[in-house]
Amino acid sequence: MSSTSRPNITAAYRLARAAYAERGVDTESAIRRALAVPISLHCWQADDVRGLEAPRAGLDSGGIMATGSYPGRARNGDEMRADLDLVLKLLPGRQRLNLHAFYAETGGRPVDRDEIAPAHFAAWLDWARARRLGLDFNPTYFAHPRAASGFTLSSADRGVRRFWIDHGRACRRIAQHFSRRLGSPCVVNHWIPDGTKDQPADRFGPRARLVESLDAILDDARVSPRHCVDAVEGKLFGLGSEDYVVGSHEFYYAYAQSRRVLPCLDLGHYHPTESVADKVSALLPFHPRLLLHTSRPVRWDSDHVVILDDAVRALFAEIARGGVLDRVFVALDFFDASINRIAAYVVGARATRQAILLGLLDPARRLRAADAGGRGHERLALLEQAKAMPWGAVWDMLCLRAGAPPAESWLDEVARYEQKVLLRRA
Repeated sequence: MSSTSRPNITAAYRLARAAYAERGVDTESAIRRALAVPISLHCWQADDVRGLEAPRAGLDSGGIMATGSYPGRARNGDEMRADLDLVLKLLPGRQRLNLHAFYAETGGRPVDRDEIAPAHFAAWLDWARARRLGLDFNPTYFAHPRAASGFTLSSADRGVRRFWIDHGRACRRIAQHFSRRLGSPCVVNHWIPDGTKDQPADRFGPRARLVESLDAILDDARVSPRHCVDAVEGKLFGLGSEDYVVGSHEFYYAYAQSRRVLPCLDLGHYHPTESVADKVSALLPFHPRLLLHTSRPVRWDSDHVVILDDAVRALFAEIARGGVLDRVFVALDFFDASINRIAAYVVGARATRQAILLGLLDPARRLRAADAGGRGHERLALLEQAKAMPWGAVWDMLCLRAGAPPAESWLDEVARYEQKVLLRRA
């Protein structure tokens, strides 16, 4: 009998549940809450961030680069959606889909980004509605001739700025359309690649223009904040913007607070030793919610597949201890073309939900009591013991409850799909 069979999982879970109960943790509650958190899957892992525009100019500007040549990349919207169907089958809990604007499907007719409309995403909307998924959206301020200079919303060229402002406004109207049709608010995340490789003479001008452009995008009475939830995403540096990023963290933290939009915290966008977990309690007193991107930098913002590393675990432990899980939007953001792309989705999404579960299995009450009593030694001992707890048995039960394959048994399904579908694309 397989080690992942239902009887074995049930027996192991019984023991784990008792062990956690001794430490004041209710595993049943943790499973229910972990399954209820929506995770927004990013569509761009399926095709290596290429987009579906027609005709495609082949521009890859914007400091975004998926490396590798593993066979089976999705080549059109139908193939992307087929791949995502398998991904959804292998994941426990609630999911959403996060679309970028250059995944518009225009029937082969050129439609520039300032002219995109809900009709160009009809296939995505129908697919999401049939699967009862919410949709999130991102303007695509890169990989376009008008982004070739390295500046979009902060460009000194008024015409370039106008084009990208119109694009941002079009995206917010599309997001509102999604929200109305699906009955779920659509998170719209604004990230721009603007910056310079080396020291600029003027750091003030681009940031002043960025404020003006963002204000123009958000100043649209036709779009309701009930339907369109705007977020802005800062970055430390990027390819081609190593010295100066116009939309730095400091810039967007101030902008988000002053304009009542959400800051987006991407785990790959900070100094290597900087704690993103620490920022949650610093920002939530001033914002109703935060947008989180789980990613994994390796030496730089390389967008590796998310794994259950210290940064991800610390982030969701902090969120659980603060009781603010309902005040964060969770999304994935990585792209790896060197491995099976469906497996990349599954590894990253499951690691993110595992981190959420681990946060909920945290002995928070005992930790707070030790802190309050000045017993730092006890707090450390409890934190170390938590690492040795049988959380894997709780995870396997979570998967069974959700009808998803436990442990690594999902790999067989990915292997079959690779042989039947992905290799034929190559």
